Amino acid sequence: MDEVQNRIKEILNKHNNGIWISKLPHFYKELYKEDLNQGILQLFEHWPHICTVEKPCSGGQDLLLYPAKRKQLLRSEQDTEKVLPSPLPAPKHTPPLKGSGAVMPMDIKEKVAELLVKYTSGLWASALPKAFEDVYKVKFPEDALKNLALLSDVCTIDYISGNPQKAILYAKLPSPTDQILKDEGQAQGDYDIKTMIEQEYLQLEKNIAESSETFMEDITVPPLVIPTEASPSVLVVELSNTNEVVIRYVGKDYSAAQELMEDEMKEYYSKHPNVTPVQAVHVGQLLAVNAEEDAWLRAQIISVEESKLKVCYVDYGFSENVEKSKAYKLNPKFCSLAFQATKCKLAGLEVLNDDSDLVKVVESLTCGKIFAVEILDKADIPPLVLYDTSGDDDININATCLKAICDKSLEVHLQVDAMYTNVKVTNICSDGTLYCQVPCKGLNKLNDLLHKIEDYFHCKHMTSEYFVSLPFCGKICLFHCKGKWLRVEITNVHSSRALDVQFLDSGNATSVKVSELREIPPRFLHEMIAIPPQAIKCCLADLPQSIGMWTPDAVLWLRDSVLNCSDCSIKVTKVDENRGITYVYLFTPKNFPDPHRSINRQITNADLWKHQKDVFLSAISNTVSSPSSKNGNTPLSGHTGENFRKSFSEVIKKPMADHTSSFSMEELPPPVHLSKPGEHMDVYVPVACHPGYFVIQPWQEIHKLEVLMEEMILYYSVSEERHIAVEKDQVYAAKVENKWHRVLLKGILANGLVSVYELDYGKHELVNVRKVQPLVDMFRKLPFQAVTAQLAGVKCSQWSEEASMVFRNHVEKKPLVALVQTVIEHANPWDRKVVVYLVDTSLPDTDTWIHDFMSQYLVELSRVN
Repeated sequence: MDEVQNRIKEILNKHNNGIWISKLPHFYKELYKEDLNQGILQLFEHWPHICTVEKPCSGGQDLLLYPAKRKQLLRSEQDTEKVLPSPLPAPKHTPPLKGSGAVMPMDIKEKVAELLVKYTSGLWASALPKAFEDVYKVKFPEDALKNLALLSDVCTIDYISGNPQKAILYAKLPSPTDQILKDEGQAQGDYDIKTMIEQEYLQLEKNIAESSETFMEDITVPPLVIPTEASPSVLVVELSNTNEVVIRYVGKDYSAAQELMEDEMKEYYSKHPNVTPVQAVHVGQLLAVNAEEDAWLRAQIISVEESKLKVCYVDYGFSENVEKSKAYKLNPKFCSLAFQATKCKLAGLEVLNDDSDLVKVVESLTCGKIFAVEILDKADIPPLVLYDTSGDDDININATCLKAICDKSLEVHLQVDAMYTNVKVTNICSDGTLYCQVPCKGLNKLNDLLHKIEDYFHCKHMTSEYFVSLPFCGKICLFHCKGKWLRVEITNVHSSRALDVQFLDSGNATSVKVSELREIPPRFLHEMIAIPPQAIKCCLADLPQSIGMWTPDAVLWLRDSVLNCSDCSIKVTKVDENRGITYVYLFTPKNFPDPHRSINRQITNADLWKHQKDVFLSAISNTVSSPSSKNGNTPLSGHTGENFRKSFSEVIKKPMADHTSSFSMEELPPPVHLSKPGEHMDVYVPVACHPGYFVIQPWQEIHKLEVLMEEMILYYSVSEERHIAVEKDQVYAAKVENKWHRVLLKGILANGLVSVYELDYGKHELVNVRKVQPLVDMFRKLPFQAVTAQLAGVKCSQWSEEASMVFRNHVEKKPLVALVQTVIEHANPWDRKVVVYLVDTSLPDTDTWIHDFMSQYLVELSRVN
């Protein structure tokens, strides 16, 4: 923050006559090649030592900024720059002026002239009465400011607006003749005058020191601006409950600026022995406290005792009792940085905020540690999600704390060699992993609680308070599936409409719309959180090592045999607590307990393990449906079309040769609309390699693309499994980094990977063949959005990596204006090409033509070489 303030000072010093605040970001970026944080524009009124803010008399929203010296108050820091005052005569009582104030007493004029000598940079007319009274202990005539012309013979008046008080008064320089006479008159008494000046100067310094406390009360410390970066870091200081967690932001403008300020405080107070401890104090007063290890910290008084003060360290958030002798008045120059200690609340823990067990867990996991945070809402006390990023995987601290307060007596503890009956297999993954529910106390309590919630929602009208308004990873809520409410945990937020959830008690994962989720009613929340997840992760024990990777046929056979069967039995052979997985023998009712007739033996003897080339199975089983689907059938994200609604039994019986019969690879969307040569269009550049090759998207279509991406996530997360033999140069849907994209398959590799080209974003990716699905007709309507482009107006056949990087930094992931020069059409929409000029219009006064910039860069580069 200090660096930003110094830069603002430099800019204002170059514009002594003032600068419009709306123009400041432009000058800032021109000088320092960085964007000025827009939040800082709101802080200038709190920085009187940096600048003067003035609203022009013409009105309007814009403000004028002047250097701080344009508006001076009496401050001890100015003493070294002041001209020593002339000998001051003994103050006389001056009667108030009467009448219209057409005559100004001569002794008042003389005092004004003497006073202005000390203000070499001038004094605001509005500040003259206070300065006059501080020095001479006499009230300045009230009507004198209404007619400043009466002072014109003793000072120079600079009117800067229509308001007479918005004038600056300067001391008049003596004429050469006056100066000679004055020098002759003072020749005999220099020593006495010097002594008098020093005495008056010391008296003035004392008066200023006495009034500094009143001056300090008028200073406002700027508010703390929440960081704008996506995932800032915080240090957790302390907490009394989860709704009042004291944190400090870590970073250049926060903790680093604070350390620099404290170093300056230490230097200032150690080098000014005349600064003494405070005498008169009151609650709320700001102080500089000499703390342990000779550190100087900002503090605020909480309570006052005889010789001790209880203070809160405003940059650290904790309180302690200190001796009065260690508390000093806080110099105004240490008030420009916002108080660094602030409060937040942990998202998802609000209702349980004063639970003593939860508070202890949060305290032990967070206090004194630094975390990355997700800021969900920039409120006065913002809700945060803390992430521990110190390990290989990021750990959601909020979710970890909730899991830590689960009722241990409701957990399922499976014993080795024990047999369990009435087991329900709830999910089977494509790698053969299965999830089971074992009858226990926790499962019974969960079912009872879910029934109560069902009755509650049935009796109580569903109001907006139960809709999830602020989704975040780790949040536990409710989802209505197959006629009943189930617990889910949000695992990934794609957008404001779509997100991924994990079913806590069945092990299923799917994508849903945010509007389909509901908050757990507060009266049931504590009980619901206390019940541990009831899905137990298992795998079949003692399978031959030769089996290797599970085939789609084997997974489908297992699902057909046991999925959702509620009266299976298991025998536990091993519990791997580190991996959280249990090895079991699985039995159907008619084969229990003969180990030779277990599912383990049956699946190894079956002819299910012949791997077929380029065939895969979706990782998500078809056991989850949205509220709109019936009988467990797959929804179509709001679309109708029975061709895509097939039951699970139809999927597993469908012949392999018929897997693409309902999809036409010939049907492609129309080409995306491009402006004609000579016309402009707004574009976004998702990918830029160099000026000879980059990708543009039409800006006006981006919202439609975002909606389509959300619909693809929702559809493919619950769609039926399809075995497909992939082919080159065909269009598919592929899952890339948790999102489904429309892709062109470019190549098939031997290691199970395929090379794809994202038709809407222009990126080339490698994905597992298991993550490729047919692109259904409803996702073939919107034109493919990525268009290959080349920059017009530059002549270069080979671009260096340095030049390519410069180009990328100026255009990639930015909205720009394109002036179309040429459109090169092609039968395949992904082979179309356009040659364009690019214009960056983000600056308020200047448009940057990228081809001009790159041409100039090439000229400068050739000179260097």
